[in-house]
Amino acid sequence: MLNRAMIHDICHSLIFRLILLVGLVLSVCVFTWAYFNIDYHKKNEIAGVAESCDRLGNTIKLGTHYAMTLNSRGDINEIIRNISRQEGIENIRIFNKEGQIKFSNVPEEVDRITTIKADACYICHKKDPPLQELAISERTRIFDSSRGYRLLGIISPIYNEPGCSTDVCHVHPQDKRVLGALDVVMSLKKTDSGIHSYEQWISVLAIISFLATSAIIATFLMMFVNRPIKRLITWTRLIGQGEYNHEIDVQWDDEISLLAEAISAMERKIGEKQGELNKQRLEYQELFEQVPCYITVQDRSLRLLRYNREFSRHFATHPGSYCYEVYKGRSEQCPVCPVLETLEDGESHLSEETGTKKDGKLSTWICRTSPLRDAEGRVTAVMAMSIDVTERKVLEEEIKRSEKKYRDIFNNIPNPIFVLDSSDLTILDCNESVKSVYGYSKAEIVGRSFPGLFKGVQEADVALQIRTLDIMNQVRQTTRDGKTIYVNIRTSPSEYLGRDALLVTTADITKRLMTEQQLIQASKMATLGEMATGIAHELNQPLSVIKTASSFLIRKVRRRLPIREEILQTMAEEIDGHVDRASRIINHLREFGRKADVKREKIHVNDALTSALELFSQQLKLRDIEVATDFQPDLPPVLGDANRLEQVFVNLLINARDAIEENVERHAGENIDKRISLTTRRDGDYVTIEVRDTGTGIPKPILEKIYEPFFTTKRVGKGTGLGLSISYGIVQDYDGSIRVETEENKGANFIIRFPACEDA
Repeated sequence: MLNRAMIHDICHSLIFRLILLVGLVLSVCVFTWAYFNIDYHKKNEIAGVAESCDRLGNTIKLGTHYAMTLNSRGDINEIIRNISRQEGIENIRIFNKEGQIKFSNVPEEVDRITTIKADACYICHKKDPPLQELAISERTRIFDSSRGYRLLGIISPIYNEPGCSTDVCHVHPQDKRVLGALDVVMSLKKTDSGIHSYEQWISVLAIISFLATSAIIATFLMMFVNRPIKRLITWTRLIGQGEYNHEIDVQWDDEISLLAEAISAMERKIGEKQGELNKQRLEYQELFEQVPCYITVQDRSLRLLRYNREFSRHFATHPGSYCYEVYKGRSEQCPVCPVLETLEDGESHLSEETGTKKDGKLSTWICRTSPLRDAEGRVTAVMAMSIDVTERKVLEEEIKRSEKKYRDIFNNIPNPIFVLDSSDLTILDCNESVKSVYGYSKAEIVGRSFPGLFKGVQEADVALQIRTLDIMNQVRQTTRDGKTIYVNIRTSPSEYLGRDALLVTTADITKRLMTEQQLIQASKMATLGEMATGIAHELNQPLSVIKTASSFLIRKVRRRLPIREEILQTMAEEIDGHVDRASRIINHLREFGRKADVKREKIHVNDALTSALELFSQQLKLRDIEVATDFQPDLPPVLGDANRLEQVFVNLLINARDAIEENVERHAGENIDKRISLTTRRDGDYVTIEVRDTGTGIPKPILEKIYEPFFTTKRVGKGTGLGLSISYGIVQDYDGSIRVETEENKGANFIIRFPACEDA
């Protein structure tokens, strides 16, 4: 009997695994073949029965055709009964169009009306209107009989032929194509019995094939694989015992013989390698002596057992001296010694040591210790390897001094400086100026997200701008106490503690912007003052209409005269409309006069230019100045502030008005063209605005000065000299440009361009 050890060896043997694997593969292949063979046979048998049944149905239709033409019901019944007596035919029925059984080999079924959902009828009546032509596979059905075997039925349509629709005695309408259906049902008892026998035969054949093939494969593996492998195992064990001269007898001419030859070659190589190892031992001894670092071997009492030439060249030593005497000139062990630590825990240790060489110079070295063990694993000695780092220590001291100097510069720069992690923009470091501007101490702000200091924007958008832009102007940030400040930001890539970083410098421009805003507001007030006459005229029109209507109503009321409803409604609508007009004018003036925020949002220049023109149009009408507009529709938006851009356009309109009036004064009595042209268009990725006038133009010598603050060519008391300077600053704030094309005595054309921001 097999014991447990033998069973374990058999189950874990290669031959058992190969037989098991091959058997599984073979069984899958054989039984898969048997399954598909049986399935194919079943389908062929059923298809044959279906074809026979369909042919029988066609035969019945042909046989009864003449009797149907004569409407001879007795002949039709006799034909059906005779045919149904054949073996395997279960039922023959003829249905009319309404599903009534007109003829059948079972007399009890005649004149029975079936439902459309019945199996025989549902094949054609599953759709509305019913199907008239079907393939044989769609007309075939298989179902179980009450006697325990399966039945196959095929229903065939009976079509309306010319003889049926034209005959005098038996008329069917010509538009009625299907007159009825023939249903033939045959028994599958004999067919199923044959299929079952075939399944049994194929299954037995598959099992016999599997067993025979498995036995042949097992015998082959035992003879030609298992026995040679056992012999090879014996030979490899001899090689493992150091017998390199054993001859391997190869008796096969297959892959196993190649394996045996490879083992024999390995045996020879191992012998050769053993000789090479002896040679390399001598080479490593030489390397030990020649390596350019200090190497010593010390016992448990710290006595030097061995040392290399580099050590003896720099330190005064002799065999038997102690390491602390040679390295540091001490008479006792060092308080902290890596060699002693290695002797205690058997682990490697690293330390930095300082001592004096035999030439009297102070030296620094990095010492790494490694334990040396005996056959039982006990630490008996320690090897210490040391690298002289004296020059590196000197450089480190110089670097520390340099770092301190640059750290002092970093901290004393008056602008806040941040060091950000390039991956998540976390603040890694900052200088002392951050506290004076933002109110945060260094301990409070380090570790925070730099985009969190921004106000009114998404942190993800800010992070993208910081990573992609070198300069960010007029950015809003918040301080520790919640105060809003405006800063200009400069970003540059850097490195901090061995990782990629961003160096961000901010400049607080809040006070400067406040001053600029005050100047802008003053310019607005001056502009409103200049437009006072036009505004008064603009408001007088709705007030006059309201006054006229109210006077009319008062007269009617005092005289107690009736007022027709249509007149009263008309006057009320006029008063309401002109009140709205006056309200719009006042709201527009209030909006223009308010203090604008420094913000960026999507605006359309056509709207801002139209608003400026509405505010200033009355001024131009009073002076008979024509305004021509050519605005390109569907312009992309630009980033800016509508109120501030409107101020730019008003300033340019005021300058154009004054230039035209000055030109009229210079050429008094002449017919002067008084016209201002406003044009907008798209130029690639930019939106361009042109303000052209027919005034005096700008002399070339002063073209470079027109944007300077308080510079004006108007007479004293006429202008402040801030209009173009403020306009230039506003355009620059929104990344735009402004330039002028002019010809003296022929007018000037101011051209403004802003970047389009369709996807901003």
